Amino acid sequence: MDFTEFKQEVNRHFGLYLDGYKEPQLKRRIESLMSSLKVEDYKTYFNLLVRDNQQWQRFIDKITINVTEFFRNPEIFLRLEKEILPTLIKRHKYLKVWSAACADGSEPYSLAILLDELAPGGNHRIDATDIDINALEKAKKGIYNQRAVQSVTTSRLKNYFRQENDTFYLNEKIKGMVKFYRKDLLKDHFGSGYHLIVCRNVVIYFTAPTQEKLYRRFFQALAPGGFLFIGATESLFQYKEIGFEKYAPWFYYRP
Repeated sequence: MDFTEFKQEVNRHFGLYLDGYKEPQLKRRIESLMSSLKVEDYKTYFNLLVRDNQQWQRFIDKITINVTEFFRNPEIFLRLEKEILPTLIKRHKYLKVWSAACADGSEPYSLAILLDELAPGGNHRIDATDIDINALEKAKKGIYNQRAVQSVTTSRLKNYFRQENDTFYLNEKIKGMVKFYRKDLLKDHFGSGYHLIVCRNVVIYFTAPTQEKLYRRFFQALAPGGFLFIGATESLFQYKEIGFEKYAPWFYYRP
């Protein structure tokens, strides 16, 4: 079994589409896992993934890189808080928001906190999706360590979390504002009519053609006047060709 066949079998058996990922980085991550297990060929490794759920979870964690925290890049979130969300709230009574590749939930919960502060009582809809079912289950629990909340202000920690030693429990109100779903961005259907889509530090791992395809799909999923918020490590060079207008670094909107 060569690498192409390995990817095909992973897609067939697990439903995980790997062709959109940048191949050199993908191969390095997979071969690093194989080396740690002293597995020398793709067929042996694939068979191990099929029969050992723990190794499959290690594989998912390595491929999807679930690294996030509340209000990651606080200075960028400040623009969201002070400019973009207030603009959207003025236009729409209720906002429809999508946090794509949400990992452990820190990002959609950050959005929920902002909406609770800016428009309390609003019946906003926040969809949060990820390919990793275990990450979604962790997100639903709303339990975090010190590192995850390092960018949360003291007042927000007091208002929205209960602390026990070094563990932080998100309150039920904020948890109830977010609905979690499994979604593979490379395969599954996107919704529509979103006022804000947040997809940060994920698209960078995909090939250039896949990136463009995803950004076009995000554009179609936005309502007119809606915003796309991308990661600090990412750039959307072809935004004009897709139809976006640039609002500020890392923020694009659909006219």
